[in-house]
Parts: sequence; structure tokens; C-alpha cells
Amino acid sequence: QVQLVESGGGLVQAGGSLRLSCAASGSILSINTMDWYRQAQGKQRELVARITSGGRTNYENSVKGRFTISRDNAKNTVYLQMNSLKPDDTAVYYCNANLLTPVQGFPTWGDYWGQGTQVTVSS
Repeated sequence: QVQLVESGGGLVQAGGSLRLSCAASGSILSINTMDWYRQAQGKQRELVARITSGGRTNYENSVKGRFTISRDNAKNTVYLQMNSLKPDDTAVYYCNANLLTPVQGFPTWGDYWGQGTQVTVSS
């Protein structure tokens, strides 16, 4: 059973910072990309940041220069450091990981999601 567990969300004033964490556990053979998505109320889920197994990163335009994604491969954990937060960053943040796991005895790549963590930025 593979689990992605997020933590670190909360309420913060505009201009403040939060650090999200997402730890993957279970029968994991390898991890490819690890992503952070967010979904604001009434809007579609969007990709915020991505980090590859080699450490290459990509960001959604509105968070460039403010958010930093990183990962600790030894801990199967991805982080999202969010600085200079704005009310528009308010959303539920989800982590997603592309994992190699044994499915019926065969190594199989698949995408797994965390349960989400609420980030609320007040003006």
C-alpha cells in the first residue's frame, strides 16, 4: 500500500511563508517526478511546481521567484517552500508522485496523489 502524506498547510497573512511537505511510503521501488498541484475553490486543479529525479525544476508562471520545490530522495519526500504568499495562492495543495511499485508482482509506473492540505492566505 503506497501513501503520500502531506503536511504544513495553514492560515498565513499576505507576505508570509509556509513550507509544505509530502512523504511517500510503502512498497516503492523508484520515484520519477514529484509535483505540487493546487485547486482553488471553483477552479480546476493546476500544476504549481515539478521536480525530476535528477533535480530539474519547473514552475507555474505566477509562483516563479516565490516558490521553491525540492526533494530528499533518501526520505522519499518533496517540499514546497512558499514565500511572499498572496491571497490568490489560497487553495488546497496536493502532491503527486510518479512511482514504480510492484503491482501483482510486476514493477509498474503509476501516479499517486496525497490527500491535500489547505493553504489560506489572508489579505
